[in-house]
Amino acid sequence: MKFQWIILALALVAGLVTRFVVDAQQETATTAVSPAASGVLESGKDALDLFNPADPRLRVVYFGYTHCPDVCPTSLAVMSAALKKLDTDTRKQLWPVFITLDPERDTPEKSAQYAQYFHQDIIGMTGTAEQTKALAQKYGVLYMRTELKDSALEYAVDHSSYFYLLQPDGTLVDKVQHTLNPEILVDAISSNLTVSGS
Repeated sequence: MKFQWIILALALVAGLVTRFVVDAQQETATTAVSPAASGVLESGKDALDLFNPADPRLRVVYFGYTHCPDVCPTSLAVMSAALKKLDTDTRKQLWPVFITLDPERDTPEKSAQYAQYFHQDIIGMTGTAEQTKALAQKYGVLYMRTELKDSALEYAVDHSSYFYLLQPDGTLVDKVQHTLNPEILVDAISSNLTVSGS
């Protein structure tokens, strides 16, 4: 009887150790292949790496969605106006990006086309739902799906509205709140390009 308890205790310990090792390996594997960590999103038919350190351009990122009735088109129009105020050499140092918060409806082609309505330099990008959530958490983007009863749209995506200025590795260097004045965005871009260029 005594031996049975010892065997049972050893089996229990072995089971717990095995589970701990397996869980640790799964967690490491998940972290290693996290799609959000890579920053690779789809734009049209292309896969682009938002966090590519070989591309030195300052990223100017806006999170929204193509069915947005007012805030997104207004913000992208402000981004477009800001880009038009910058000279060609300065624009070459920028990567303006629109990332959808609604990957369920916004295909990579749709996001790319939508962004191009506002300015030819703005790249529209779509990730998976997991990537979208991870990127939103990384930069503090608040968004929430709201069901629309008796509407052909079915749902809206309520979200915060900021322009995020990122270094090539994805580090946030500045954040500009929703504005109707493109000069505010121009000033933020200019000051951050000056800092990174010095």
